[in-house]
Amino acid sequence: MTRDLGPDVPFCDSDIPWLDKIPVHWTFTRLKFVAEVQGGLTLGKNYGTVALVEYPYLRVANVQDGHLDLSDVATVMVPETEAESCLLKVGDVLMNEGGDADKLGRGCIWAGEIIPCLHQNHVFAVRPRLVCSEWLNAWASIEIAEAFFESRAKQSTNLASISATNIKELPIPIPPADEQIAIVAYIDRETARLEGLVAAKELVLELVAEKRRALITYAVTRGLDPCAPLRDSGIPWLDEIPAHWEVKRLKFTSPEITVGIVVTPAKYYESAGVPCLRSLNVREEGLTDSDLVYISDESNALLAKSRVFVGDLVAVRSGQPGTTAVVNERFDGANCIDLIIIRRSPAFVSAFLSHFLNSQPAKMQFLSGSGGAIQQHFNIETAKDLVVPVPSLAEQCAIVAHIATETAKLDALRSATERTIALLRERRAALIAAAVTGQIEVEGAV
Repeated sequence: MTRDLGPDVPFCDSDIPWLDKIPVHWTFTRLKFVAEVQGGLTLGKNYGTVALVEYPYLRVANVQDGHLDLSDVATVMVPETEAESCLLKVGDVLMNEGGDADKLGRGCIWAGEIIPCLHQNHVFAVRPRLVCSEWLNAWASIEIAEAFFESRAKQSTNLASISATNIKELPIPIPPADEQIAIVAYIDRETARLEGLVAAKELVLELVAEKRRALITYAVTRGLDPCAPLRDSGIPWLDEIPAHWEVKRLKFTSPEITVGIVVTPAKYYESAGVPCLRSLNVREEGLTDSDLVYISDESNALLAKSRVFVGDLVAVRSGQPGTTAVVNERFDGANCIDLIIIRRSPAFVSAFLSHFLNSQPAKMQFLSGSGGAIQQHFNIETAKDLVVPVPSLAEQCAIVAHIATETAKLDALRSATERTIALLRERRAALIAAAVTGQIEVEGAV
């Protein structure tokens, strides 16, 4: 049972700006009085002739917000005496010092997943003495604690970091031990319920994405008439297509297939000017202008071979090879870096060809090299030899319109589901914050 605490419940001032009041029978102190903060291992030391032992150790990337990622744990050679000072113990609350795009102080509880294990100096091991680990971890995860860390953080260009001293000075409310246990149990129970709802919604997102891919693939390989007679395309990945469709190599349908700037593109970069597309700007849903780079008008004229225009297609060469988008009015006359350029074809509605190139049958073609070997790069020759189905232009238009209508419904469902997930996560964060600040009554806690 939980309820909002009424006005009859006494509160006291918390003595920190981000929190007004806490229950009057709670105490307030600094972390340094209830826990030890253990610094980690500094790498790169020269130990001379001292005998070394290999240990696994945790880095910032291993310590995520609320969980550990142990998929890539590094090892280090250090003397045993050095290792003793940064060995992790079960119940340690791990906190990252921060960094670019990181939540300051993000962390989780070490449960002895690897024994023995050390930690890097950018990861702090906070060892509670007078509070339980779960209480400290919950308190350190809320916005109040993050705001405190941000107020003390050291800024270096776009990086922020906290020190052991900052962590030691973190204000922390201390309920009686039985209340800590009851509140932590409540948090575990309620967050598990919310995380279950989030997991269910994330499954919906996967199913929506799968249905979207299947819808597009079926439309661009089978058309819209379920009664149309079919014939073998002669291509294993393409299987059967409508009997009246043609099949052609891409090089015989496009006026030109070329590539964007590949030799030291950075030397042309300017702070403003002509936008220059890179692989990160190419998505199956279309082009994005996030993290654009620019070149001058003079460089754009000099590099005219890699300029793109409305109706052209650009495809990613590596990373997510083959991901394709149509050049729209926003990027008419722009340039591009290390992208395959497929010039607008009189045989295709550009959107139809883009949909096909993003489909599984096309990806199977350009990911499989000779002998079936998987290729890491989508190159010009592979692009030229792609086998593509060619319906009539009228049928292509109808297919594109059908895909737009049906995917709009799926995209709306995806957006609604993503909003629900965001609200559930906000609810989770608010619930933890309310519980560890005593703003709600938890059965068994009072």
